Amino acid sequence: MTPLNAHTEIPAQDFLTLGLRDMAYVKATALSDGEGARTVYEIHTADGTEVGSAPTRELAFAAVLQNGLQPVSAH
Repeated sequence: MTPLNAHTEIPAQDFLTLGLRDMAYVKATALSDGEGARTVYEIHTADGTEVGSAPTRELAFAAVLQNGLQPVSAH
Protein backbone atom coordinates (compact mmCIF):
# COMPACT_ATOMS: atom_id res chain seq x y z
CA MET A 1 0.00 0.00 0.00
CA THR A 2 1.37 3.41 -0.92
CA PRO A 3 1.30 6.36 1.48
CA LEU A 4 -1.35 9.01 0.79
CA ASN A 5 1.26 11.71 0.26
CA ALA A 6 3.15 9.72 -2.38
CA HIS A 7 2.89 11.04 -5.92
CA THR A 8 3.98 10.00 -9.35
CA GLU A 9 5.62 12.29 -11.86
CA ILE A 10 3.70 12.56 -15.12
CA PRO A 11 5.75 13.35 -18.23
CA ALA A 12 4.81 16.73 -19.74
CA GLN A 13 3.46 15.21 -22.97
CA ASP A 14 1.25 12.78 -21.04
CA PHE A 15 -0.03 15.64 -18.89
CA LEU A 16 -1.01 17.63 -22.01
CA THR A 17 -3.14 14.75 -23.27
CA LEU A 18 -5.05 14.18 -20.01
CA GLY A 19 -8.73 14.28 -20.81
CA LEU A 20 -8.11 14.57 -24.54
CA ARG A 21 -10.65 11.88 -25.32
CA ASP A 22 -13.00 12.66 -22.42
CA MET A 23 -13.66 16.38 -22.24
CA ALA A 24 -13.94 19.59 -24.19
CA TYR A 25 -13.60 23.13 -22.92
CA VAL A 26 -16.13 25.88 -23.61
CA LYS A 27 -14.82 29.44 -23.52
CA ALA A 28 -16.72 32.71 -24.00
CA THR A 29 -15.01 34.98 -26.52
CA ALA A 30 -15.90 38.45 -27.79
CA LEU A 31 -16.22 38.55 -31.56
CA SER A 32 -16.29 41.84 -33.46
CA ASP A 33 -18.43 41.76 -36.58
CA GLY A 34 -18.07 45.38 -37.70
CA GLU A 35 -21.32 46.45 -36.05
CA GLY A 36 -20.18 45.78 -32.51
CA ALA A 37 -19.00 42.95 -30.35
CA ARG A 38 -20.95 39.83 -29.52
CA THR A 39 -20.14 36.80 -27.43
CA VAL A 40 -19.58 33.40 -29.02
CA TYR A 41 -18.72 30.20 -27.17
CA GLU A 42 -15.68 28.43 -28.57
CA ILE A 43 -15.28 24.68 -28.09
CA HIS A 44 -11.74 23.38 -27.60
CA THR A 45 -10.28 19.91 -27.12
CA ALA A 46 -8.09 19.28 -24.09
CA ASP A 47 -4.96 20.11 -26.10
CA GLY A 48 -6.35 23.55 -27.01
CA THR A 49 -7.46 22.84 -30.58
CA GLU A 50 -10.59 24.80 -31.48
CA VAL A 51 -13.18 22.42 -32.92
CA GLY A 52 -16.29 24.59 -33.05
CA SER A 53 -18.31 27.45 -31.71
CA ALA A 54 -21.90 28.22 -30.77
CA PRO A 55 -23.94 31.37 -30.20
CA THR A 56 -24.87 30.35 -26.62
CA ARG A 57 -23.21 28.47 -23.80
CA GLU A 58 -26.11 26.03 -23.66
CA LEU A 59 -25.72 25.13 -27.35
CA ALA A 60 -21.97 24.73 -26.94
CA PHE A 61 -22.49 22.35 -24.00
CA ALA A 62 -25.14 20.43 -25.96
CA ALA A 63 -22.76 20.01 -28.91
CA VAL A 64 -20.03 18.70 -26.62
CA LEU A 65 -22.43 16.24 -24.96
CA GLN A 66 -23.76 15.07 -28.35
CA ASN A 67 -20.22 14.08 -29.25
CA GLY A 68 -19.79 11.95 -26.14
CA LEU A 69 -17.53 14.37 -24.29
CA GLN A 70 -17.85 16.08 -20.91
CA PRO A 71 -18.13 19.88 -21.21
CA VAL A 72 -15.97 22.01 -18.92
CA SER A 73 -16.07 25.82 -18.64
CA ALA A 74 -12.81 27.62 -19.33
CA HIS A 75 -12.34 31.16 -18.06
